[in-house]
Amino acid sequence: MAQPISETVPRFGLGDFPLIPSKRLISSSVTALRLEEQVQTMLAWAQQHMSKSVCVANVHMLMEAHWHPDFAQILNDSDLVTPDGMPLVWMLRLLGATTQDRVAGMDILLKSCTLAQYCGVSVYFVGSHPEILAQMREKLQQQFPQLEIAGMEPLPFRPITPAEDSALIAKINQSGAGLVFVSLGCPKQERWIAQHKGKIQAVMVGLGGVFPVYAGLLKHAPEQMRQMGLEWLYRLVQEPQRLWKRYTETIPPFLWLAAKQLCLENRPAAEPFGFSAVDSLLSQTSIPIGQLLYQAGLLSEEQITRICHLQAQHRHLRFGELLVQQGWLRPETVDFFVEQLPKVVIAPRKQPLGYYLKSAALLDSEQIQVILQEQSQRGERFGEMAVQKGWLKPETLHFFLNYLVPESIPVTV
Repeated sequence: MAQPISETVPRFGLGDFPLIPSKRLISSSVTALRLEEQVQTMLAWAQQHMSKSVCVANVHMLMEAHWHPDFAQILNDSDLVTPDGMPLVWMLRLLGATTQDRVAGMDILLKSCTLAQYCGVSVYFVGSHPEILAQMREKLQQQFPQLEIAGMEPLPFRPITPAEDSALIAKINQSGAGLVFVSLGCPKQERWIAQHKGKIQAVMVGLGGVFPVYAGLLKHAPEQMRQMGLEWLYRLVQEPQRLWKRYTETIPPFLWLAAKQLCLENRPAAEPFGFSAVDSLLSQTSIPIGQLLYQAGLLSEEQITRICHLQAQHRHLRFGELLVQQGWLRPETVDFFVEQLPKVVIAPRKQPLGYYLKSAALLDSEQIQVILQEQSQRGERFGEMAVQKGWLKPETLHFFLNYLVPESIPVTV
């Protein structure tokens, strides 16, 4: 008997994955998590009906992103970009993600359906042909008898009208689906998913050619060929007219660019949060600056994810520099967390709280003077008064108290 979801599918929040780790491959950021972790993350999002985008990347997709900046932006804005092709897996391993396995479309479909039937997540299928969807439904019901299929919607080859699109969005949302599998082919399905992010309240996953393979119209490559990175050859034999041009145009330039990147990059074997080694680790605290700023209530999870995507595109810029460019933090604040905080943590004697808040540009001199004047009359703590006035977030105060101010020193200036 299946175990309840609380035992089989952990709810991965920010506490479990402060940042989803990724590596830059060619021109795109690819998620560096194993199959089990990526699928469980999708299911956790699906349980909360979060609008998320998942791209299943192979050589063709990375080359499309390399040649088309607008498509590269779609990939870098996605919440997960899984390594489908073995060449991507091999690159991730060589770049430090040594335990990376393949996170292919068929594996995502099977694993997701296995877990979804036990955790209250229903699935929706968009795209492909009615005949293929009908065969998929029959096979899914046999293989996953407890899976709730919220709906199946084939799309016409012509562009759908705004009215049709609005009706489809409403239909999916009203169905209560947590997962939406999309089969429109690359790059059409990734563009469709990007256009509907924020509109469809579900995790949208582009599965491309998985639908006809699962339905039995095309054969799945043997496991040994998949692990050897020869699935492309197996597919070429089945569909030579459709695939020969794609492969001849994408494989040679990919091999050249991949070899060039691997030769030029000389970085540590492991970067658990995707930051550069110099910028991401504070010398004494060993905590990435993004995680510290999140703990201090100065950055949101969405802002950190956005900076990681930007950093994947602009590797010459540091994490803190991008924060300042976006206007989210002042340079003094970034400098404090990068340069001063490691020294303060190990300092034998600590300064008053107001000194650090001013050094971090979180309070100015005028605000400090106002608090000091009122503090002499009211007798309340300095930090508590800063929070009461709305000048400081409670989590920011707690962060500074935990990291900087010994219990024996009064919280005054």
